[in-house]
Amino acid sequence: MEIIPLAFDSLGTRSMATKVVTKDASILIDPAAALAPKRYGLPPSRRERERLEEHLDLISRKAKGCQVLIVTHYHYDHHNPDRPEIFEGKIALVKDPKHHINRSQKLRASRFLDLINPKELIYCDSTNFKIRDTYLKFSKPVCHGSSSKLGYVVELFIEEGDERLVFTSDVEGPISSDQTDFILQNDPTTVILDGPMTYMLGYRYSEDSLRRTIANLRSILGLANLEHLIIDHHFMRDLSYKYRPGIEELYDLAAENGIKLTSAAEFAGKKIEMLEAMRGLT
Repeated sequence: MEIIPLAFDSLGTRSMATKVVTKDASILIDPAAALAPKRYGLPPSRRERERLEEHLDLISRKAKGCQVLIVTHYHYDHHNPDRPEIFEGKIALVKDPKHHINRSQKLRASRFLDLINPKELIYCDSTNFKIRDTYLKFSKPVCHGSSSKLGYVVELFIEEGDERLVFTSDVEGPISSDQTDFILQNDPTTVILDGPMTYMLGYRYSEDSLRRTIANLRSILGLANLEHLIIDHHFMRDLSYKYRPGIEELYDLAAENGIKLTSAAEFAGKKIEMLEAMRGLT
């Protein structure tokens, strides 16, 4: 299994766009990217806008060679209504647009699904798929964070032989037991995790959520077969991400257990460029 981060916050845009290649299939997860309209009271810099176009073009190019495109929920950094053509002739596995969904995402989903023309459209919540020797499993809908206020997402498990990937989508942690259990129960070798939303700590992300996230991450780092834990997205909007109380112990625990804890940029062998977090500093 080849795991290729295409666009992530550590690479300069709000995204978790990931291509996964097995001997049976090419899969593109959450083929979109976006920018925060305001951060520190400032609009996106020219460098951020340029990077966004680079990432959107890259995602469109990579989508051409993929048979399966996945949308885990309907926020604009995870689905892109401006480029519906990338779904043409593909198998589209998408979050159920009518159940376990908040009003905002329900409206976005309706508009988006009217635009795309896939070969096959499947609502993927709580479902399993097999493409020869490649196995895909989707979680039940879990909260986007600590409550259903921001809606629900589906987590994804992909297995090929001895390699097992869990892609969490936007769990903002994981904070809750059901978000974490999907990871633990599938015994992954690699986890792609959006991570705690520490840049909003004390505002939209509570100290209790961070404590629960750290405890859940300790459990994940105890998995016997885990090799890579990629923490990015929300986590990479905070320039002090490695130095929050309790976070540094996770890096130590990962090292003790022989697990590589990295950003998506580091996993891909690229330089970390947290352009949103650096807005106003460059």
